[in-house]
Amino acid sequence: MNKMVAFISQEAREKAREIQVKADEEFAIEKAKIVRQESLAIDALYEKKRKQAEVGWKIAQSTALNQSRLEVLRKRDEHLQTLFENASNKVKALADSKDYPAAVESLILEVLLLLLASDVTIAHRPKDKALVQKASKGALKQYKDLSGRESTLTFEDTISDDSAGGVIGSTLAGRIKVDNTLAERLKILEEKMLPELREDLFGKNPNRKFYTVSADFPPRD
Repeated sequence: MNKMVAFISQEAREKAREIQVKADEEFAIEKAKIVRQESLAIDALYEKKRKQAEVGWKIAQSTALNQSRLEVLRKRDEHLQTLFENASNKVKALADSKDYPAAVESLILEVLLLLLASDVTIAHRPKDKALVQKASKGALKQYKDLSGRESTLTFEDTISDDSAGGVIGSTLAGRIKVDNTLAERLKILEEKMLPELREDLFGKNPNRKFYTVSADFPPRD
């Protein structure tokens, strides 16, 4: 009886050990499976956050870069406007210089040559009345010498005394006009020279592939 009890007890202990080993194996397998699943989930979450951080960084970098570019463009534009304002002040100063009468004569002559009309109205500043009428005589003489034509001039003081001066010529009851005021001439010059000024001040635009060649301003060596 004792032997049988000992045998049964031994068999029970071995069976219990077998069950314990199997349970430990199953636990280890299930634990490894859970750890792997959680690791993959953590990796996926980390990757998602990493990509979100990269996108946010790229957006912030792009925004900062665009803001920097806009600031550079704004500063460049301010610099150009300062140059234009200085040029405008110098043009206004021309009206008070000894060179102004000759400039007015040339402006009137150009009006006559562009209009080629027998009757031309010359608009001027009120304070330039005597000067314009005197300059017109020389302009009419040069006009006749150059074109072989004659023209009759009438005058009107419709340009503001606050302007930089110059004249506006018109014919056919004002339907055809030539604006030869100094402010308009400066505006045209600014538009023509703006590309050249930008290149001289700021260098060539690296994003620009093609350049047009102006007949008025040929490329420099």
